[in-house]
Amino acid sequence: MTAIKVLLVEDDLDWIKAMTVFLNKEADIEVVGAASSSEEALRIAAALEFDVALLDIQLKGSRLNGIQLAVEMNDANRKAKIIMLTSLNNDSVMTDAFTAGAFNYIEKTKFKELPHAIRSACHNPEPMEALLKELSRLKREEQLKELTAAEREVFELIEDGYTQPQIEKKLYKAESTLKNQVNKMLKKLGVKSSKEAIEKVKRKGL
Repeated sequence: MTAIKVLLVEDDLDWIKAMTVFLNKEADIEVVGAASSSEEALRIAAALEFDVALLDIQLKGSRLNGIQLAVEMNDANRKAKIIMLTSLNNDSVMTDAFTAGAFNYIEKTKFKELPHAIRSACHNPEPMEALLKELSRLKREEQLKELTAAEREVFELIEDGYTQPQIEKKLYKAESTLKNQVNKMLKKLGVKSSKEAIEKVKRKGL
């Protein structure tokens, strides 16, 4: 089995070291190069064969940021797939990443998703699946952003099919406390029942 060759581009050298160790533990993935600036990345990319590049969006201290670098790398090598890495979480950055030709967009805190993302980028011809998944996540967060952490936890359990007694037991909540949280949650979502809340989310494609 031929390993998927990965290029890392990140201004944090400790992150590069950590991700190199993490990804090289995968039998079918091999980190073959790393760069800490856009200039270095372009030099390495011109001399190295790789299948997937992981690019930090910000790239502090570089001539190009990750978005600009993605455009140049795509122009030079359209066979390699690009996954953007970021600590930012907003739809504008995500849209810019896909417009630049990125296959996927992943927050650094979710680095455990990288092996799957790398395989998906290497074996799938189009980024549409990744784009739709990310758009759905952003829409869902927008819909639920007014909920407190406790209310969001209750909503997700309801969505997963938990009954009221099961939720009370799982979250160690009294019946009156849970009912109060649910009522506040429903009011914020503009619905009258938990079922309506879930249906509203699904109906809007969230």
